[in-house]
Amino acid sequence: MNLADELLFFINIFIKFFFLPTPFFALTMFLTMTEGMDNGARKKLSLKITFSVYVSCLVLFLLGKEIFSLFGITIDAFRIGAGSLLFITAAGLVHARQPHSAFSFEDDIAVVPLAIPVIVGPATIGAILVMGVEIEKFRLKLIALAALFLAIFFTGAILYLSAYLETVFRKKGIIIISKITGLILSALAAQLVFTGIKNFMK
Repeated sequence: MNLADELLFFINIFIKFFFLPTPFFALTMFLTMTEGMDNGARKKLSLKITFSVYVSCLVLFLLGKEIFSLFGITIDAFRIGAGSLLFITAAGLVHARQPHSAFSFEDDIAVVPLAIPVIVGPATIGAILVMGVEIEKFRLKLIALAALFLAIFFTGAILYLSAYLETVFRKKGIIIISKITGLILSALAAQLVFTGIKNFMK
């Protein structure tokens, strides 16, 4: 593989893993769950989320297959578990009078549910696991990791700039978005659970 092929390989992986975690959906979730937080707290939380995503993706890429095999966990079991968690989150967002009432500021929402499974969901986990197994050459693994980390960086940057983006949506817009997000999230949760059950039944 020459330099041009490696560059194309890098770009393809970057594009895939920038859109696969749905960063703008993650932004909506982030704005909804951090309603009322000051800018400094949001920036600190966004950095913690980004670090959590970095660590989880690195572990999945390098050791994911072994970890899942060791504990007997399948991607479909993860779908059902993640779907159940997402449904609880969605119910809180839809029924809460204020978006932040579903979570208190004392709750650690950086790792769960924002990093996992909102950003690093079943689709992202599956893609990382497959990529980690398929890519055998060490140099290509480094290129893939670099592309993956760059995609995560841009997702983190979107969250870091959430205070600026919030001024575009404004408070009423955030409330409306939170309700719509809850409905979409509940549908996504149901789809994850149904897919997991369907695959188990095969």
